[in-house]
Amino acid sequence: MSSVISEIADSLLEAEHSKRAIPPLTKQYTDLKVTDGYNVQLEVLKRKLKDGRKVIGKKVGLTSVAMQKMLGVDEPDYGHLLDDMKVEDGAKINAGDLLSPKIEAEIGFILGEDLIGPNVTFLDVLMATKYVVPTLEIIDSRIADWDIGLIDTVADNGSSAMVIVGDGSTEVSGIDLRTAGMILSKNNEMAATGSGAAALGHPAHAVAWLANKLHEFGISLKAGELILPGALSAAIPVEKGDTVTAQFGSIGSVSVTFE
Repeated sequence: MSSVISEIADSLLEAEHSKRAIPPLTKQYTDLKVTDGYNVQLEVLKRKLKDGRKVIGKKVGLTSVAMQKMLGVDEPDYGHLLDDMKVEDGAKINAGDLLSPKIEAEIGFILGEDLIGPNVTFLDVLMATKYVVPTLEIIDSRIADWDIGLIDTVADNGSSAMVIVGDGSTEVSGIDLRTAGMILSKNNEMAATGSGAAALGHPAHAVAWLANKLHEFGISLKAGELILPGALSAAIPVEKGDTVTAQFGSIGSVSVTFE
């Protein structure tokens, strides 16, 4: 299986560099398991780290019941955030650098302490969180036409591409993240709304799940890392000329433009 893992990693890296999507992995390799998907993700990560990239955080995906039902799964997935994926608030991004981008709004957690599974709880997450920030995650599938199942998106780093971090920072003791609201706008028109409860009932539950899941692979969440706990609404497609803004009330706002 190690040769297959390496072969799939080659294909995903080539798709990312060439901007040419590939067929679903699960249709090319019918015996793949979810664990194989994670091993592909970790193989791609290993190669990027060797090339000089650095891990700045992690992301949780598939935190909504609707998305889990769509892919026929009963748990979220995760991916890694690297330094070359982070974009400043208000930045302009070349849409041609992406294949088929969509965007999601999330409440990002900046950790003040390490979180090491397997028994991390909701309260552990809140106590370890330095503050939360408004974020937008650009998701993009290296799999053609978003024709993905769980194994495909897991192998493809949770379909993550970029993260935009807003300037605001809010201590968790001063806000109820479960009821914290979000308005996602595209070109000054409201595109979606949501609240923190969309991420496994509370974003801290999603971060706890991640810490415990990562323990299976000998990975922990580190102090200083940015953790994305899952989208507060469905992702919306974006293209050249679009400006997207997410407003999170007292948590702040964040925006990005595609050109």
